[in-house]
Amino acid sequence: MGILIGADRLGHEWPGKRVLANQTLGVYEGDRIGIVGQNGDGKSTLLSLLGRELEAEEGTITYRGGIAVGMLGQADKLDDNDTLGHAIVGDVPTYEWASNARVRQILEELVGDLDWECRVGELSGGQRRRADLARLLVGTWDVLLMDEPTNHLDLHAIRWLARHLRDRWPDGEGALLVVTHDRWFLDEVCTSMWEVHDGRVEPFEGGYSAYIQQRVERERQAAVAEERRQNMLRKELNWLAHGAKARTSKPKFRIDAALALIENDPPLRNPVELHRMAMSRLGKQVVELTGVVVRYRDDAGTLGRPVLDGITWIIGPGDRVGILGENGAGKSTLLRVLGGLQQPTRGRVKIGKTVRFGWLGQRLERLGEHDDWRVQELLGTFKRSYVVEGKAQSPEQMAERLGLTRKELMSYVRDLSGGQRRRLAILCVLMEEPNVLILDEPGNDLDTDMLAVVEDLLDTWPGTLVMVSHDRALLERVTDDQYSLIDGKLTHCPGGVDEYLERLDARLGEQRKSVQPASSETTGRGGQRPNGLSNAERRELKKRFDAVERRLSKLSGEPERLREELAATDPTDYEALVAKQREVDEAQDELDELETQWLELSERLGIA
Repeated sequence: MGILIGADRLGHEWPGKRVLANQTLGVYEGDRIGIVGQNGDGKSTLLSLLGRELEAEEGTITYRGGIAVGMLGQADKLDDNDTLGHAIVGDVPTYEWASNARVRQILEELVGDLDWECRVGELSGGQRRRADLARLLVGTWDVLLMDEPTNHLDLHAIRWLARHLRDRWPDGEGALLVVTHDRWFLDEVCTSMWEVHDGRVEPFEGGYSAYIQQRVERERQAAVAEERRQNMLRKELNWLAHGAKARTSKPKFRIDAALALIENDPPLRNPVELHRMAMSRLGKQVVELTGVVVRYRDDAGTLGRPVLDGITWIIGPGDRVGILGENGAGKSTLLRVLGGLQQPTRGRVKIGKTVRFGWLGQRLERLGEHDDWRVQELLGTFKRSYVVEGKAQSPEQMAERLGLTRKELMSYVRDLSGGQRRRLAILCVLMEEPNVLILDEPGNDLDTDMLAVVEDLLDTWPGTLVMVSHDRALLERVTDDQYSLIDGKLTHCPGGVDEYLERLDARLGEQRKSVQPASSETTGRGGQRPNGLSNAERRELKKRFDAVERRLSKLSGEPERLREELAATDPTDYEALVAKQREVDEAQDELDELETQWLELSERLGIA
């Protein structure tokens, strides 16, 4: 397993913060690395340094000779005047990329709904992101560096991207480094993790779940060591505290040891917490939709197709609902109708008399109205005291619990980072003491640690919750029921996200069949069928198909069984965790390969 990228004694500092200090790292063939850490700790900086898009202040970055490194940054470098097609494939002749099945699949999945000849400057932010991702994936690279690749992708596209990256290279070849807050994606794609914190890069074996298990165990061991250190610190400080006169005669090495203990006192890594707050009383009726239809007018004033088409739905007290759908399916429209912010074209919306909505939009619109305010001024518009877990807390104290420091409280709202703005917006919503939360992508801009905090907060939320999110882990944890919004129709999905994706796959399959010419089932000359198979060839393919189907049936539950064994493995036994994770990955890979074979054989045989 050869090294592809080496980093020796890497160091970098931004104004006011050192994000990397004397770090030596290696990226090897076969690596699939997820990079995690809190916002501002240096994840994107590390990726930019490894991609040579940023020059390190200290240390060196070395590439193995002849390797190609592809980079997806958070901001694209596409030319606004370029056509979409040229921005993705460049000057490559059409016959070359069009004859490549891998390239065709990438283009169909990411930009199949866009005009190939449109100008990049005409695209929305999400469309530009998909175009830049397609540009990267159609290339041939030895190493891929990807910063938030799932941004602006819906659940279906995220699943496709995970499968593409898993299958992009054979085992032991290529390398992937990805920064993302999508924990499901990290578990699906990555086999090891790097945690960036306090200027260091700390490696962990396994995907995100294994990383969490190991991190908890390391922190437990660190807590035991810290308790021993604190006991010694108390003894030394007590010994030093017997007066200045006595201290002058004490051995210097004892004084130096005590001072070293004080100087090395580490800051708390995860001080963020926010317990359940009070909320206003909620009656028996929350929201009831009857025959709701929403249609938008085009530039000519003509009503378009229904975005919401005859939706009848009752939301009761305590319901915790997640809404699933593709980008543009109408999820945000449905939330606005539920919250009374938008009137339907037709139908009725009945909102309970005691309902008090807490609304969090994707763009944090309400927060944007106060961009010229300081954070402390904004907090001053709320009550001066809230009861949290039986104790009085000021808005400033609660803001600190959500990771906003006293220095940041004096900052202007416009100067806050994306993650800080979202935390402040969530806090402002909660301080309004609503009894119904409507959340549109609440996990945007939050790091994995803060996402866990938000999950805990929403887990204890005693009111009604309706949420849209492409973060599968967040959605599955904090909601009890999921509904899919497909072609304007809202349907309950008892099987959750997996059932929704199956329905979406079935719909897409029907759409593809509808645009293909119908094939005859008659047999032509020489025993040839329309798909070009002779009877003998067809029999041979049918044997292979049956064998694959039997193997699929036998292995269908194996990955899940192995995951249960992984969950039951002693978290302190790292070798056992890694071995069991490897078994899970191998079983899943074999199952994926069999499914691919089954699909290919069924297509050749013409089996629906």
